[in-house]
Amino acid sequence: MAVASDPSQSAGKRAGLALAVTVAVTAAVVLIFGDSAYLWIKSIHVVAIIAWMAGLLYLPRLFIYHCDAPVGSVQSETFKVMERRLLTIIMTPAMVIAWVLGLWLAYTGGHLWSGWFIAKFALVVVLSGVHGSFSAAVRAFDGDSNIKPARHWRMVNEIPTVLMIGIVILVVVKPF
Repeated sequence: MAVASDPSQSAGKRAGLALAVTVAVTAAVVLIFGDSAYLWIKSIHVVAIIAWMAGLLYLPRLFIYHCDAPVGSVQSETFKVMERRLLTIIMTPAMVIAWVLGLWLAYTGGHLWSGWFIAKFALVVVLSGVHGSFSAAVRAFDGDSNIKPARHWRMVNEIPTVLMIGIVILVVVKPF
């Protein structure tokens, strides 16, 4: 019988691969498109954010349903697979890409020290912390050691939405 590899190691490898591919693609886009590379990179950044946010909004919903599944049931095991794959195949690589390209865009666009960017940066750091707490929850559910009720996950489900609203307002309106 084959032993499954450690999911945290494969997630780290995927994140590292996402980072390497992002850097390579960014460099290629800059070389190929020159001055218009900024808009191409910005487009890829937005796509990565959409993928990341989709996962941040969906994963707590999976947790809510997982709370109702009996430990060891087929349903519980299915939720474990869904949660792990969503986190490691979509969310973590998308977060890495969003971070790398976002920092490149901020540096290239001269926004690093603007007030709106610093505020946005702080909210993205908090959003990344939410991602980290969801990662810990995936591990807890995977080990059948989740102690938080579905009600907790219903409330937590709103946090990414509130952060996203703040981030979008800061980026579009640039109030300071």
